[in-house]
Amino acid sequence: MSSAQPMKIVAIGGSVRPRSSTELALRAVLAAAAERGAETTLFSGPDLLLPPYEPGAVDARGRHMLAAIEAADAVVLGSPGYHGTVSGLVKNAIDHLEELRGGSRCYLDGIPIGCVATAYGWQAAVNTLGTLRVLAHSLRGWPTPLGIALNMAGPGVFAEDGSVLEPSVGDSVRIMADQLMSFGRIPAVAPS
Repeated sequence: MSSAQPMKIVAIGGSVRPRSSTELALRAVLAAAAERGAETTLFSGPDLLLPPYEPGAVDARGRHMLAAIEAADAVVLGSPGYHGTVSGLVKNAIDHLEELRGGSRCYLDGIPIGCVATAYGWQAAVNTLGTLRVLAHSLRGWPTPLGIALNMAGPGVFAEDGSVLEPSVGDSVRIMADQLMSFGRIPAVAPS
């Protein structure tokens, strides 16, 4: 990526429910990155209604998502915490990244990955965040030092318009955007 080109950051996550808490959190991270000059894309809601992953049999919607991910300089993975882990919908979208194994960059090799988890309780949020970080490592990406776990059972985190109400969450969103932007600009070292 040349310094004249904007960074491309792609987020995947949420649920099929419009304006889910995970989608709002991902939108907040992408908005903070866009304020810093990034070009952003979100795959959430209906975008995640992909057929169950089958190697080599990816539909047009899946190919569109994979093309965006392959061109990305950084990725944000977000999931609601369902029963203490990543939702099946988000896991299926992540499973589709297996198609990138033979590309110019194997999986998400060497790029920063922000991880965001939401749940109605701290245990599920924290467990889900841990799972997302493991998935980022498995995809050869670098999880940002700051991950975001949000307990949606407490006071309002997001306003009706999707803006962040909780100052500490706003701080976390900005820090993650800064980390994605700065780590995404570090040149990759070609294997010798």
